[in-house]
Amino acid sequence: MKLQLTAPCHFGLESVLSSEVRRMGAENVRVSDGRVTFEGDETLLARANIGLRTAERVQILLGEFDAHSFEDLFQGVKKLPLEDYIGKKDAFPVKGWSLNSTLHSVPDCQSIVKKAMVNRLSEVYHINWFEETGPVHQIEFGIHKDHVLILLDTSGAGLHKRGYRKNSVIAPIKETLAAGIIDLARVYPDSTLYDPFCGSGTLLIEGALHAMKIAPGLRRRFAAEKWGNIPEKVWQEERQRAFDLIDRNAPFQAYGSDIDPEAVELASYNAKQAGVGSRIHIEQREVKEFSMREGKGVLICNPPYGERLLDINTARDIYKTMGKVFVPREKDRFYVISPDEQFEDYFGRKADRRRKLYNGMIKCQVYMYFK
Repeated sequence: MKLQLTAPCHFGLESVLSSEVRRMGAENVRVSDGRVTFEGDETLLARANIGLRTAERVQILLGEFDAHSFEDLFQGVKKLPLEDYIGKKDAFPVKGWSLNSTLHSVPDCQSIVKKAMVNRLSEVYHINWFEETGPVHQIEFGIHKDHVLILLDTSGAGLHKRGYRKNSVIAPIKETLAAGIIDLARVYPDSTLYDPFCGSGTLLIEGALHAMKIAPGLRRRFAAEKWGNIPEKVWQEERQRAFDLIDRNAPFQAYGSDIDPEAVELASYNAKQAGVGSRIHIEQREVKEFSMREGKGVLICNPPYGERLLDINTARDIYKTMGKVFVPREKDRFYVISPDEQFEDYFGRKADRRRKLYNGMIKCQVYMYFK
């Protein structure tokens, strides 16, 4: 069965995600702001949930249309083949958002979408009341400039929830964003990765998973597994495929440090939970004591800054220290995430390239040094 699939992502990671889905065998890949849409079958749906590193979730695009009135919205939803996915006992809660559109009241839109769904399914199943005791089929609507997307979530909990990070320090970087930066930094199976502000270890762990080709969703479950209309065999085969792709012989190693002893302990714990504890070495150390080992290395870090943990002057003092101890050697590459537009001035060197990303609601730059 051919499905229209779509995956939201962090703004700035669309190109990374589109490359991911193409490598998985997706067809007709289309990129828009914060989203990649593609075609595939049930196998690709399972593969995407298990294997995508930078997607926030995988959704089925049930339909899209323009709506300038509640009647447009009602009729647009009612035309969709909802019965192909939702059984007479299934739960189908509705949530959504509206931006720059005539229909700006989200609660009203939510009510209309639900009403239209009930109307359609009542006619199909010849019942007037839905008990909704079966598996959850989360419906999401998105309305932007009067254009409506009706989506069915297949993931359940967000795909950033890999299962290894039980706890985190204050203001951790999201796993999906970390994975995107790892991809942009071209971390390979033979890379040596450094993070002198490792926090709960997310960048190091995502680096190890990427380098060793360990699928991020291999250890978790997904909403669509409970539906019953995707054979269990599909999920079993895709998990086995992901397991077979793991590169246990990759020489990858990672070295992390943090001034906070609790962060060091937590990062070590999380690395073990992720199954990469033997590849990640973490110690308590201030950034002024940082040094890289012999051989080329990749340094990626998300130092504390004004809007995250520290006042701006303290953060800039740290940037100055980083500029002194991040000594470029031939073939080393540095990637620093910061929202400070003056970062380069305090670090002491202009970046070879900058890339805009959002860390939560904070607009950041990835400052890249690779020449």
